[in-house]
Amino acid sequence: MTRVALGRLFITPGARRAFDVAGEDPAAYVRRHQAGEWGEVDAEDRRANDRALRDGTRLLSAYVLGSGVRVWIITEWDRSVTTILLPEEY
Repeated sequence: MTRVALGRLFITPGARRAFDVAGEDPAAYVRRHQAGEWGEVDAEDRRANDRALRDGTRLLSAYVLGSGVRVWIITEWDRSVTTILLPEEY
């Protein structure tokens, strides 16, 4: 199983509200991201993530909450910070 170093973990206010409304725990999605389960990304982003595991570039996962809201989880290239956010907050 792939394990991604996450660094410091942040969640934006919009993403926090989305998880609260959906009644879901962001930690479950962070675990998926950390395990290399990229969620609802297209083939190009999936390949970029797989390369990033070797090359040390940014990682992006996308998930759809039970409420239908889409969230992103981004780990920076240096693995110092991981942020959970809504796409419109990027």
